[in-house]
Amino acid sequence: MQLGIVGLGRMGGNIARRLMLNGHTTVVFDRDEASRSVLAKEGSTAVADLAAMVAAMDKPRAIWVMLPAGDPTEETIEVLSGLLDADDVIIDGGNTFYKDDVRRAKALTAKGLHYVDVGTSGGVWGLERGYCMMIGGETDIVRRLDPLFETLAPGYGSVERTKGRDSADDRAERGYIHAGPAGSGHFVKMIHNGIEYGMMQAFAEGFDILKQKNSENLPVEQRFDLNMADIAEVWRRGSVVSSWLLDLTADALATDPQLDAYSGAVADSGEGRWTIEAAMEQAVPVPVLSSALFARFRSRQKSSYADKLLSAMRFGFGGHKEGPK
Repeated sequence: MQLGIVGLGRMGGNIARRLMLNGHTTVVFDRDEASRSVLAKEGSTAVADLAAMVAAMDKPRAIWVMLPAGDPTEETIEVLSGLLDADDVIIDGGNTFYKDDVRRAKALTAKGLHYVDVGTSGGVWGLERGYCMMIGGETDIVRRLDPLFETLAPGYGSVERTKGRDSADDRAERGYIHAGPAGSGHFVKMIHNGIEYGMMQAFAEGFDILKQKNSENLPVEQRFDLNMADIAEVWRRGSVVSSWLLDLTADALATDPQLDAYSGAVADSGEGRWTIEAAMEQAVPVPVLSSALFARFRSRQKSSYADKLLSAMRFGFGGHKEGPK
């Protein structure tokens, strides 16, 4: 299939590459000419603006917007909606607030266009590992785009299949789901990121306790000089807390045990906040998730070893610029 991609940053460029490696064609645009040139050399058709992208594509078109949530995405979709023809599809694969998806889908439907929201997880590793995708939109349109999603997803891989699972739809086992109507994909991804905050905070706090066990405030016989890298490594192997986040933690500690390269001022993408807002709207208690979000706020005032570990994990999976320094 052919896909237009707007935004060639940490994930957009690799989405194009993964598709092209598996026989699809891409038409790409980014405001940065160098980013466009790199993809052109790798086989994409690079264009200078959105109008040129629309002109270069076959009907019905599908254009994936991979830009920061908010004005960049909003403005791009507005421009595209004036250029595209009936039955074309706009896909938002960024971290958009799900209520904005609901609004956009209604507005685009009135113009004869289709809208699909794709909560996309995989970070800078998606080219190699594939992307976990949570998709919202019309059933027929999601089905039309399925060859793209199937290619981008991880597939069965080496993950053990769930015992007792009985479903005629195996897309979830292959790494992507059609969650429901417009907005549902980003809603599921939003909660995913809220949970991610809590898991990261748990690792960070636990390792901080381990690190401080050699404190001079403890009796001498109770002080342990523990090897953080070894603990992360052994927990990766057979432990119930083994995970990709722990793998990233082990990577960071192996190369920088004191985490000196990381600032410890931990940013939040917005989805953690939206998760707490949704919990409040639904009267669902989320003490762990809310505490994890507030810990990130506090980290920007005074950072700790735990905060540096959070920075290291964020850099590991997403290349987020708060660390290394």
